[in-house]
Amino acid sequence: MRFLIPFSLATALIIPTAALADTTSKSEATVPETLGFVEWVVMHDTGLRLKARLDTGAKTSSLHAVNVEEFKQDDQKWVKFQIPLADHKDHPAEGDINHEEIILELELPVERTVLIKRKGAPSQRRYVVMMDFCISGIRHETQFSLTDRGNFSYPVLLGRRFMRDDNILIDSADSFIASKECEYMSLEELVDKQQAKIVTGDETT
Repeated sequence: MRFLIPFSLATALIIPTAALADTTSKSEATVPETLGFVEWVVMHDTGLRLKARLDTGAKTSSLHAVNVEEFKQDDQKWVKFQIPLADHKDHPAEGDINHEEIILELELPVERTVLIKRKGAPSQRRYVVMMDFCISGIRHETQFSLTDRGNFSYPVLLGRRFMRDDNILIDSADSFIASKECEYMSLEELVDKQQAKIVTGDETT
C-alpha cells in the first residue's frame, strides 16, 4: 500500500503556517551567509526535508523527480512529477509508516526547458520549475531542473544561480553549519495534513 500525495500551487497554500513560522524572508539577510557544502533544505510546497549539495560547478539547481509529464493548463505549460520517499529515508518519521509507502506528486508551471549534454550519453532535455525552499531558517526561491537523482547521494543540488541571487558563500571544507533550522513535517504529518490518496503500486508507475 502506498500513499500518493498530490500537491499543486493551490494545495501548497494549505500547509499549516506553523510549519513555516520560523523561516525568515531572504530580504532580511543583509550580509552574505556562509553555508557548508551539504545542508538540510525544506521544500515549502511539501514540508519535505532533504539533503542538498551546494555546488559552485552547477549553474541551475536540480531536484530529484521521477515520472515527469508535461500537460497544459490555461494555455500554459505545466509539469507533473513525483518524489518517491523511498529514495529519501533520512526524512524523519514518528510512527509506523514506511518511506516506501509515500510518494509526493506535485504540479507546477514550467519556467523553461534546458538541454543537458552528457559525456558518453545522449543529451537530455529537462523541465525547469520555480520552487520555494528553506535553508538555515531563511526562505528562498530559485529555479530547479527536474531529473532522476536516485543514483546520487543528494536529492537536491543548489547551484550558482541561487548562491548569486541570495548572497550565499560556501565553505567547501565543512557541512551542516547552518546557523538556524527550518520547520518540516514528519512522514505522518505529510499524510495526515494533506489529501493523501491510497493507490496500488501499478497506479504509481
